[in-house]
Amino acid sequence: MSMRRILAVAMVGLVAILTVVDVAEARRAGGGFGSRGTRTFSTAPVTRTAPTPAAPIERTMTPRQNVPSATSPATQNRTANRPGFFNSFGGSMLGGLLMGGLFGMLLGHGFGGGIGFLGLLLQLGLIFLVVTFAMRFFGRGQRPAYAASTQSAQSSASAGAGAPSSFRIPRISEGLGGLGASGASATASAATARGQTDEIGIEQPDLDRFEAILKELQAAYAAEDYAALRRLTTPEAMSYLAEELGENATKGVKNEVRDVHLVQGDLAEAWSESGASYATVAMRYESIDVMRDRATGHVVSGDAERPTEAVELWTFLRKPGSDWQVSAIQSVEE
Repeated sequence: MSMRRILAVAMVGLVAILTVVDVAEARRAGGGFGSRGTRTFSTAPVTRTAPTPAAPIERTMTPRQNVPSATSPATQNRTANRPGFFNSFGGSMLGGLLMGGLFGMLLGHGFGGGIGFLGLLLQLGLIFLVVTFAMRFFGRGQRPAYAASTQSAQSSASAGAGAPSSFRIPRISEGLGGLGASGASATASAATARGQTDEIGIEQPDLDRFEAILKELQAAYAAEDYAALRRLTTPEAMSYLAEELGENATKGVKNEVRDVHLVQGDLAEAWSESGASYATVAMRYESIDVMRDRATGHVVSGDAERPTEAVELWTFLRKPGSDWQVSAIQSVEE
C-alpha cells in the first residue's frame, strides 16, 4: 500500500473517532433536562441558594417558541449558546468535502485528481485557511452577543444576591424563623407585592412536598424503582432518568444515593399556563453519592463515607387534581 493511501486510511480513522466522541459529548452536553413549559429556554431568576444562573435545558421535547425581541435576556442567552458555523451547515459541508477527498484517495483519485502527494498537502492547506477564515468571521459575529449575555447574567446574579429571598423552603437552618404556614403565606404575599415571581401563591404544604419529593426521587433512582419514578416525575423527565439507569446497567455499575439532606432552598419562580401550575425551586442538598460495581459492590467513583453537596434547580408541575411531579432538573455551578 502506498504512503498516500496509508495516510488517507489514518485520516479517515481519525475523523471517525472524532465524530463518535462529538456525538457522545453532545448527548451528555448541558446540565439540564425536562421541560419548564413555555419557560424551558428562558433563565430562571437567581436566588440566595443559587446565586448564579442554572445550566440551560439541553435535553427536552419542548419545541422552541418564536424568538422574542433582541433586548430580552432570553434572546441574549440563546444567541450566546446557539451552535456556530461548524456545528451546522458549514461544518457538515467542510466535513463532507474532507471525507469525499479521503475516500477519493483510497480509490486512487486523490482530492482533485492525479495531482500527487504535494497536491494533497496544498489542498489540506487551503482547507485549513478556509476553516481559519470562517472561524474568525463567524466568531466575530458571536462575541458581542456572548458578552451581552454574560453581563446580563452577572447583573442578575448581583441583583439576586442583594435582594431579599423570595420564599425559602422551611427546615433550612432556622427555616422561616419559626413561622408557621400563616407566616409563610404572609412572606409569599410580601414577595409578590415587591414584584417577585410567585404568581400562583406557593404555600407551606407545597414547600414541604418539594422537600419530600427531593428525598423520594433520590431514593427511587438509587433503588432503580421505575414505578416510583413514574409517580414522582412527568413522562418526559422519567424517560431521561430511565435512559441514565439503562446506561448504568449497560456499564455494569449502579448509582447509590442515600442520606439526602436539604441544606437550603428558595423558590425561584412559580406560574401557571395551560391550566397547570409550575414552580422552579433552587435546592442545595447533601448526600452520599457513589457509583458501585454491580458485580462486586466496590466503589467505582465517589466517597461512601463523606457527603457531597449539590445545587440544582428542580421544576415541579401540577395538573388539576394531581400531585406535584418533577418536570425538569438543572445543575447550578457554584
